Amino acid sequence: MCGIIGFTGYTEAKKVLIDGLTTLEYRGYDSAGIAFYQQGTINTIKTTGKVSNLAEKVKALDTLELQAESSCGIGHTRWATHGGVTDTNAHPHTAGKVTLIHNGIIENYRELELLLKKEGRNPISQTDTEIAALLLDSLYEGDAIKAIKQTVELIEGAYAFCILFADQPEVIYSLRNSSPLVACHTKEGSIIASDMVALIDYSKDYFVVPEMHIVTLMKDKVKLTDLDGNLVCPRMLHVTWDMTAAKKGGYPHFMLKEIHEQPESLRNTILPRVQNKLPDFTADNIPDSLFHGISRIIITACGTAMHAGLIGKMMLEKLLRIPVSVEVASEFRYQDPIIDKGTLVITISQSGETADTLAALKLSKERGAATLSIVNVKGSSIARESDYVLYTHAGPEIAVASTKAYTAQLSCLYLLAFRFAYATGKMEKDACIDELQQLLHAVSVLEEVLSQDKIIEEISIQVKDKEDLFFIGRGLDYALSCEGSIKLKEISYIHSEAYAAGELKHGTLSLVTEGVPVVALATQQKVYSKMISNIREVKARNAFVILVTVEDQEAEASIYDYHIVLPKIKDEYAPFPAAVVLQLLAYYTSLHRGLNVDQPRNLAKSVTVE
Repeated sequence: MCGIIGFTGYTEAKKVLIDGLTTLEYRGYDSAGIAFYQQGTINTIKTTGKVSNLAEKVKALDTLELQAESSCGIGHTRWATHGGVTDTNAHPHTAGKVTLIHNGIIENYRELELLLKKEGRNPISQTDTEIAALLLDSLYEGDAIKAIKQTVELIEGAYAFCILFADQPEVIYSLRNSSPLVACHTKEGSIIASDMVALIDYSKDYFVVPEMHIVTLMKDKVKLTDLDGNLVCPRMLHVTWDMTAAKKGGYPHFMLKEIHEQPESLRNTILPRVQNKLPDFTADNIPDSLFHGISRIIITACGTAMHAGLIGKMMLEKLLRIPVSVEVASEFRYQDPIIDKGTLVITISQSGETADTLAALKLSKERGAATLSIVNVKGSSIARESDYVLYTHAGPEIAVASTKAYTAQLSCLYLLAFRFAYATGKMEKDACIDELQQLLHAVSVLEEVLSQDKIIEEISIQVKDKEDLFFIGRGLDYALSCEGSIKLKEISYIHSEAYAAGELKHGTLSLVTEGVPVVALATQQKVYSKMISNIREVKARNAFVILVTVEDQEAEASIYDYHIVLPKIKDEYAPFPAAVVLQLLAYYTSLHRGLNVDQPRNLAKSVTVE
């Protein structure tokens, strides 16, 4: 959730830190700070607000006394969990000889705080992070590795630390448990960060820091050891995209860029998995044997990824005729779920670091289920924990509101449904080939829908000042309505809800009054007549109706105010182009409300704490 950057090397550290934090802004944050060695001492500068505020503060405080170059430091963007948004609560935190930054939550910080207070060590902030700094300083006697090891033996929770010791200039120590960290060494020096986008300007080669291993970053090298002090050779990874893929590319916002990247990301996800016109997971090391003996599937995820699971559930059940349930990952392990060896648990996460989803995955493995994860980030925690992984080749997604990751996740679920059904004899070869062609056709249809952005922008102007908005649909359209609703509310701050259209008469109609916008998704032919009846119900209450249908579906002009028509497409694949309509509606509504489209308030890109 928070952004981390650390650098020690041969160039100006303050610039590397500020630049790194700028690339990590998309993760969501409310304050920022850096700590750096300069003339033998550690200087700390931090502030609430944007990284640009921090940069101005660094510049203003760069007095004659501080003009000497810094070559080692750590930086942080904080998203508040413990304590309010204040300069004092911002990271880095210093206690004695220790200065550190932290991503995660220390669950037993209250108990540790009481112990430390008995020793006369009183925190000045309200954060769990400062407790970690105080604890580490209380144990530090000149041996950093020993003190770090003793500290983590006492700490409970999820964390990623980057640490400076006042008497060890030019050296950074790091360790993590669950929360992500990646590192590399380049000609400029050694760099560590919470996300690869902060490293890409320096290197395309990096490694994921293994959990409960200590990284020692020095100017000339990076050393990785386990907690017993044994040297470990890191597994190097290579990214194929460059920083231009993480920048706006001429679009005014990352979100709009990523909406338009969906045809490419879908083809990148689907086409490498097509062999002889059939879906094939050989390159993913997913054998057909995985699908045999599976009597039940559980999909667990959070937010948008869970909404992808709702649509995937319908496709899997339709083709496999076995029960599929979709569970909110944050609730999953507290419900004592029924899991056995006949269960396949599919976890979905764009970042591969979603804490709740990772916890659900670990529980599933403990109970003997086969696990398969759909993630976008190679080497991520969820990818490493899973028995099998399907990577969505969507490239970096910077905007907090997920768009291309969502449709890429959908495509993976469809491919899984096809291969599962084919491998278990529930779908003939020709039928499987035809379904795959329909999926590829959906990509082309999605591409066409991107050209309808002008009418969608016009609609957004009509709804931008509304206080409430409803999405209704049946079947797949209802599942997609859930995603459309969260997309709108998270970036436009308009109260929005999704309802199964058949439930309107069971309470929801009382909320539909004159002028209230209702987005009615009616792309499913088998329930189309019933859906039209539901639309008449809301129009009879003078709702402002935005109707979305597929070509050749008739609709009287009297039942809608705006009508968006998707190109001809089979029912099961309509969610792909229809998702674009809802994404653009959310984007333009936020834009015309004058809001920060890419970084909505109170939200973060990667939720790495529970």
